[in-house]
Amino acid sequence: MRRWHGENIWFGADYNPEQWPEQTWVEDVELMRRAGVNLVSVGIFSWALLEPAPGEFTFGWLDRVLDLLHDGGVSVDLATATASPPPWLAHQHPETLPRRADGAILWPGGRQAYCPSSPVFRQRSLALVDAVATRYADHPAVVMWHVSNELGCHNVHCYCDVSAEAFRRWLRERYRDLNGLNDAWGTTFWSQRYGDWAEVNPPRVATAFANPTQQLDFLRFSSDEQRAQLRAEREVLTRRVRQPITTNFMIGTGTKYLDYHSWASDVDLVANDHYLTAADPQAHVGLALAADQTRGVAGGDPWLLMEHSTSAVNWQPRNVAKTPGQLRRNSLAHVARGADGVLFFQWRASRAGAEKYHSALVPHAGPDTKVYREVCRLGADLAALAEVRGSRVDAEVAILFDFEAWWGVELDSHPSVDITYADRLRALYDPLWRAGITADVVHPSADLSGYRLVLVPTLYLVRDAHVAALRAFVERGGTALVTYFSGIVDEHDHIRLGGYPGAFRELLGVRTEEFFPLRAGEQVRLDDGSVADVWTEWLHAEGAQVLASYADGPLPGVPALTRHPVGAGAAWYVGTRLDPAATERLVTRLVAESGARPAAAVPAGVEVARRRDGDRSWLFVINHTAEAARLAVTGTELLGGVPCAGELVVAPGEVAVVREEAQSTPVVARQRTVDAT
Repeated sequence: MRRWHGENIWFGADYNPEQWPEQTWVEDVELMRRAGVNLVSVGIFSWALLEPAPGEFTFGWLDRVLDLLHDGGVSVDLATATASPPPWLAHQHPETLPRRADGAILWPGGRQAYCPSSPVFRQRSLALVDAVATRYADHPAVVMWHVSNELGCHNVHCYCDVSAEAFRRWLRERYRDLNGLNDAWGTTFWSQRYGDWAEVNPPRVATAFANPTQQLDFLRFSSDEQRAQLRAEREVLTRRVRQPITTNFMIGTGTKYLDYHSWASDVDLVANDHYLTAADPQAHVGLALAADQTRGVAGGDPWLLMEHSTSAVNWQPRNVAKTPGQLRRNSLAHVARGADGVLFFQWRASRAGAEKYHSALVPHAGPDTKVYREVCRLGADLAALAEVRGSRVDAEVAILFDFEAWWGVELDSHPSVDITYADRLRALYDPLWRAGITADVVHPSADLSGYRLVLVPTLYLVRDAHVAALRAFVERGGTALVTYFSGIVDEHDHIRLGGYPGAFRELLGVRTEEFFPLRAGEQVRLDDGSVADVWTEWLHAEGAQVLASYADGPLPGVPALTRHPVGAGAAWYVGTRLDPAATERLVTRLVAESGARPAAAVPAGVEVARRRDGDRSWLFVINHTAEAARLAVTGTELLGGVPCAGELVVAPGEVAVVREEAQSTPVVARQRTVDAT
């Protein structure tokens, strides 16, 4: 990996000077200097300007921009500019345009209007990468390279004939022959058995439910095709440049169909884009979850927040502005959870185009604004936190997360449409956040040995090796919780026979003979007073202790919550969708049994996390409430530069970061590496 850290935490934004007259550029650099900006991403959507006609490059304007930024002390994350092809490509090569499952062509006019399997797009895009890299490999402003932008955001799936042929090649490599494909896809059902590779197509719109393993493999293929573009551009860059190479993932913003665990090895640093869900009143908790997921993809290493917003975005149904102080809290929450850089989209709010109402560091109203003043304050904060860069986040809890399981559990023709992957992930995460307990959200292949508690929400699709790893964790003394509709199928989406929850049946000491999903709005009660909905199942305890059973509904007296001692630890199972209060009680019991500890004891609504580097540690405290928060800590508060002797008071809506004295900091577990192969 190429070194990407600077002397300070990176701070900046996407910079699109091509949208503005050149006289504005000088003002931009001065405003950047005033705010403490030290890194900007340049050229992301510049293909049409850099190559206005095939093979004709115009670099003069970009030369002047990079020189100006360098003279102003601002470093550059230079994009390959392949994120959105120019109109001439589709005009000359209409076969490069993507198609939906119903055959409709997706035309230029937005962005990413290309088929990811198109050899013409690949050839033209790599020619651009080579030209840009050759010209700017040694430019002193360039400290990082940015492959494309949000790969697969708008064109992750293409069903055209070019993609169909690429899908067949992918399948031949995966299964070797048609017998392997037919076995994996279960094609004896509905007379689907294939006798020639030419008969195989993507799961286009069909008369009934499409073959589920065909769907699953197409999702895998589509993620791999987007990854192939990343790898192809990286290969060109590696021949030309020495700086680190990255691209911006979209973890935690609803992006479902890109398996970022498999992509992480293709970048020198993991970078992520995150935007709040305005409709969620607890969006800051969702932010924390996304940051913990990003850190999991990064294998616990520091990562870069490539994009977030200073205030409102432009693409949600109701684009809510951030309240005073929220920009700062959001940004420093990412740093608390492992980010060593905080960048935004974008530097200056656009006058025209689809994102003209998206907030920026410099709003339409100019620098004499709440937003720009908060940007300047954040710049000073990040400069004060320079010593934190390179440190890692402490966590004693792991939550297992797998994109393939997400894809599998939400395929069609399942027992209930109300089972969604993110539901139990967020339901289990929220009580941990409220308790001040940090969780690493990791792939099931991660090393679990450093954790006390492992949560397994809705891991519908699971491999045998990952089940064995979880069992070994429990046997060594760990506590694990598995939720309903987990372990049901193997990697081919074939049911694991013998009773549910399939792969986890022996570990959990239970066997389910039949699912009993509930009707919309229907609830059941448990004999411990808990309320549940969506899901019940006919469960038998086969070695597990029954902790709660159904008091009513379709299965009165049947177990709903169990605990199974295994080795030195215990594996818990919850076979229904508990309401928030019951979920909170369950997580509290699991935390107590496992011995997982909070970063600090704090009042409700106050976020805490700890970063550590050797024997040094930093406690981040983010007060999301309207009341002052008090907590016991000793050290130096870095944002104010004042000593903290035993008690810290954090004002409403404010943030504190304390460099702790060594004796006040307990030694806690650290996340190990991730291998998603």
